[in-house]
Amino acid sequence: MMSLNRSIFLSNAGISSSSSPFTGGQRGSVPSVPSSLRVVAVNSNRDRNGSVLTETTRKDVRDGAASSSSVIDVDSKSTVAPGGPHDVYSEDAATEEQVVTPWFVSVASGYSLLRDPHHNKGLAFTDKERAAHYLRGLLPPAVVSQELQVKKLMHIIRQYQVPLQKYMAMMDLQESNEKLFYKLLIDNVEEMLPIVYTPTVGEACQKYGSIFGRPQGLYISLKEKGCIHEVLRNWPEKNIEVIVVTDGERILGLGDLGCQGMGIPVGKLALYTALGGVRPSACLPVTIDVGTNNENLLNDEYYIGLRQRRATGQEYAELLHEFMSAVKQTYGEKVLIQFEDFANHNAFDLLAKYSTTHLVFNDDIQGTASVVLAGLVAALKVVGGTLADHTFLFLGAGEAGTGIAELIALEISKQTNMPVEETRKKVWLVDSKGLIVSSRRESLQHFKKPWAHEHEPVKTLLDAVNDIKPTVLIGTSGVGKTFTKEVIEAMASFNEKPIILSLSNPTSQSECTAEEAYTWSQGRAIFASGSPFAPFEYEGKTFMPGQANNAYIFPGLGLGLIMSGAIRVHDDMLLAASEALAAQVTQENFDKGLIYPPFKNIRKISAEIAAKVAAKAYELGLATRVPPPRDLVKHAESCMYSPAYRSYR
Repeated sequence: MMSLNRSIFLSNAGISSSSSPFTGGQRGSVPSVPSSLRVVAVNSNRDRNGSVLTETTRKDVRDGAASSSSVIDVDSKSTVAPGGPHDVYSEDAATEEQVVTPWFVSVASGYSLLRDPHHNKGLAFTDKERAAHYLRGLLPPAVVSQELQVKKLMHIIRQYQVPLQKYMAMMDLQESNEKLFYKLLIDNVEEMLPIVYTPTVGEACQKYGSIFGRPQGLYISLKEKGCIHEVLRNWPEKNIEVIVVTDGERILGLGDLGCQGMGIPVGKLALYTALGGVRPSACLPVTIDVGTNNENLLNDEYYIGLRQRRATGQEYAELLHEFMSAVKQTYGEKVLIQFEDFANHNAFDLLAKYSTTHLVFNDDIQGTASVVLAGLVAALKVVGGTLADHTFLFLGAGEAGTGIAELIALEISKQTNMPVEETRKKVWLVDSKGLIVSSRRESLQHFKKPWAHEHEPVKTLLDAVNDIKPTVLIGTSGVGKTFTKEVIEAMASFNEKPIILSLSNPTSQSECTAEEAYTWSQGRAIFASGSPFAPFEYEGKTFMPGQANNAYIFPGLGLGLIMSGAIRVHDDMLLAASEALAAQVTQENFDKGLIYPPFKNIRKISAEIAAKVAAKAYELGLATRVPPPRDLVKHAESCMYSPAYRSYR
């Protein structure tokens, strides 16, 4: 894509001085041209080959030498009033009816327009648009609706038997027709979510080198050390609001996938847009490549990353610090940086180090915690009591396990006014060496030490279940088949309705399946998992397994942070998000065995979560966009990206 400090060629196809591509056709004063920008216009005498007949520099514009009808002034700070800042493409729902110019540094037309994923509409271009934008003869004569395009593509995708084929088809669509990609995903979210994200994205990352086509996102490796700011400037979009970054060391439950972990940031940001309404032009996927310790990848001829062992220590820390500093310098203090799939030894340190200086969020620690807490709060309406009345046992004491445990303890503390040090005693964790107890404290990693309670050593999960007698069993171990028949039968022996959450991803790593949980508990378990499971019938009753998917939380959380202009993430925002999600679960959902609402309503859910998060940001004095809107839910809905095709001048 042409950089912003080069000449820009604009056609006069239906553009007048009273409209700007940055304001969606709104009338008003013409903004000034940035000093680094040279504007070149094509007047009404443009020949059929698109030759430039009139060239006008910025000085000529200011001196009045150019005809006002042939020059478009560009100001990247222009905004669209109701939808939020920097909506340069008129993508918010609030601007849905506005006529727009297919602006892509230049006004896209002809063959290039069909290959611009941001503006391409395929056969949905009208006859008038085809004439105005030099598309005649480049498309078959039929004009079809976006709805028919979605129907056709879903028919094609459903013919594929292999999920990875469906994933690749969706990625190809994203690269050719962005709005159609999001329209299809939003309209078929329950069916397509497992394709564009877990579990299929895990296989995609494993095979990323083999299926790699067009690059997506930014790759920042050790080769870029010392010039990361320049690398960020290479990205074509300048108004970035959300960055998802990984170093690929702990991809889902699959381990170190190095540079091939890029599938995770790409997938997460697709969900930020589809589920939370964050504009795709405001999203930036990043992979930090410091090498890999995966010998299979190092020996794979198709591997796309650095062929070296992982950098650690000071070299690693310096690269990450340069990245964090460059992001803040380039995009400002209000850009949300989501850490994704970092290994435990780095994840906690990075979150602690940068949470006081940047707007940062770790989905594995905080997002998982928030969505699980929401499920537990909802489940209380079925099992009764308060959180403080229950005992929690975790298998897995890494990022997810300790993150969930801490948020549970914080919520109990908030409800009971007890010190969090006391409420942590309601939560027990089992790691690879057994129950975490005080006699192990000296050998424990720092993030495990708060959970080392007084108890005799216990080696196995089954013994821990029988000793602790938890009412809630949560799996975050990343090891499949660890909730055995004996473990679940033990849970069912002293709980009328045992709560069993098997959260590890992908499906192959799940601690147990839905069928196992329902069968071994005689149909009494309240079950949810990290990856989706099909409905299961037991003794004539059909159970709908819930999915404790982080996608319930992070898109709405991100939207709430953006629309309030928050400068920091606070634990109270995560609690607010959990409470907002739990409130969306209906009695009809409970009757089906669900503790989460269906994904088909996810945009409404995200708007509710965004409103609660924004309200908390204003309450805590962390919001910068003042005054706050009167109706935060409606404002959230108006800020959401719309995938509907726009009419072009």
